[in-house]
Amino acid sequence: MRSLTSQFTIHNSLFIIFHLFFLGVVMTIPKTMKTAVLHTYNHPLTIEEQPVPKPGPSEVLIQMAYAPINPSDLSSLEGRYANPKPLPNTPGMEGSGTVVAAGKGLLPRLWLGRRVACVAPAGRGGTWAEYLATKAQVCAPLRANITLEQGAMMFVNPLSAWAMLDIALTENHKAIVSTAAASALGRMMLRLGQRMNLPIIHVVRRQEQVDLLQSMGAEHVLISSKPDYESKLKACCQKLGATLAFDAIAGSTTFQLAEALPKGGKVVVYGGLSQEPSVIDPRKLIFEQKSVTGFWLSAWQRKTSLLKALRVVGKVQKLLGSDLETAVSAHIPLTNINQGVEQYKNNMTDGKILLQLNN
Repeated sequence: MRSLTSQFTIHNSLFIIFHLFFLGVVMTIPKTMKTAVLHTYNHPLTIEEQPVPKPGPSEVLIQMAYAPINPSDLSSLEGRYANPKPLPNTPGMEGSGTVVAAGKGLLPRLWLGRRVACVAPAGRGGTWAEYLATKAQVCAPLRANITLEQGAMMFVNPLSAWAMLDIALTENHKAIVSTAAASALGRMMLRLGQRMNLPIIHVVRRQEQVDLLQSMGAEHVLISSKPDYESKLKACCQKLGATLAFDAIAGSTTFQLAEALPKGGKVVVYGGLSQEPSVIDPRKLIFEQKSVTGFWLSAWQRKTSLLKALRVVGKVQKLLGSDLETAVSAHIPLTNINQGVEQYKNNMTDGKILLQLNN
């Protein structure tokens, strides 16, 4: 026979579920919110008061806590990212907060009252605002030990790092090349590679970045600005059997990577930091069966089953405090958004800028 305490706990839990599902939770939601607005590409943002959005079917309303500034956000501010939203718009691709209202559907009701990591909806408002309405399926409830700060940075970099390393292992590559290796994403790939016993050739621009990665245990680190870089890269690829390279730079970097890889090698372009088109020698594609393709996290998510995505998110959360932890260089109030953007542009290696949205 169950104890009275157990019976009360079960009864209380059922009552809470009933309350959430049928009655909803009464929370005070203001009519307006502060939001960062981009009116013109390559111009400063403005802080404006706008109506708080209402969640539609299968959506939740999140009282935002934090949102990072990512390289992809900088591209959006310049109009260079995929499927740019019509101007004016609110930027921001990911963030974290608490679900305070739910639209129709079981999943939105289940997330009600939960702390979540979230992604902005396609073509609509971004995360650089005090409130965000987005699909419940692109939210992930945070474990009790995960802070809202780390949760705000869970999707773009940690999921990308995991997905790219998963591609490398699934395709049976013995070793890989990682460019922009001192970035937050590059450092995550380093730590995941160590965990997965996958050798990585790390490409950076400066000696202090070499020192940083070596302090983390990196064995193979090359400086792309040195005269002997291309010959060293090719020799290292041959030595380790590297057949896959992840390119965050594009431009001539794509050409250099394709030259260094052996026959059948593949370059995966996932960024365009050089702001130049990727260059490739067609003879490498024709006669050496090398290939160049792209990686976009949104496309990867669309192709991934919900069950696998949930498993990956669970694994990523377990590593947020270690291998997939993101360094934060500063917390900036939303009202100082332009200062935060400039600060991040000038020194991305130092860590993320986190926007404080409801603090």
